[in-house]
Amino acid sequence: MSRLAAITASAVLALALWQALVTLAALPPFILPGPGRVAEALWLNRALIAGHAGVTVAEVLIGLGLGALLGGLSAIGLAASPLARGLIRPMMVFSQAIPVFALAPILTLWLGYGLWSKIAMALLIIYFPVTSSFFDALMRTPQHWLDLGRIMGANGPRLMWHIRVPAALPGFASGLRLAAVYAPIGAIIGEWVGASKGLGYLMLLANGRAKIDLMFAALIVLAVFTLLLHMGVDRACRRWLDGSATG
Repeated sequence: MSRLAAITASAVLALALWQALVTLAALPPFILPGPGRVAEALWLNRALIAGHAGVTVAEVLIGLGLGALLGGLSAIGLAASPLARGLIRPMMVFSQAIPVFALAPILTLWLGYGLWSKIAMALLIIYFPVTSSFFDALMRTPQHWLDLGRIMGANGPRLMWHIRVPAALPGFASGLRLAAVYAPIGAIIGEWVGASKGLGYLMLLANGRAKIDLMFAALIVLAVFTLLLHMGVDRACRRWLDGSATG
């Protein structure tokens, strides 16, 4: 079975189970609307949802790009400097003990209700996975590769850019795949705390007005976007790694 066929079959099964739950449990629409009612809300409010989705997509993509860039540079810096590892790594680990929900109000206070507080939230939530995955891969460079590079006269920077970084690209790609899943979470948390646009804001607004079908429609759009983002990043990473291997 192809990947597309497997995804389609899984989606059909999920919709069938959803409808069966609504029918057998006789759930009212304000508790759990059926797939048909949600699809109708999605169609009738397509322009509204598209406008809010565009804001969330922009927040996620910018946060993902910045998080990948900063995470990659941080991992290289940590791998290159024992002093940086001793000083910065404990702070990075400690930062993961702080719940992200606790940071969202602070970022909103500092950066306002616009895009940048949500971008910062997405960046923070993906920074550690990208940095950690890439750093671990950099530190696992085969020793005989490094010895061969030194025999050929390569110094520290050359060893880093020509041996350690290329060898660690699969680890960086793994971090990017995780980031593609986590970035929307950060943006939505930021929108829940304080926003006037975005899918997270629309879900809160719909819930407050008891439009549960609209809330589920926005949630499904977010889930589909996250799935497509992960698939796109995964495909880009595979092509990138294949090109690096053949190059």
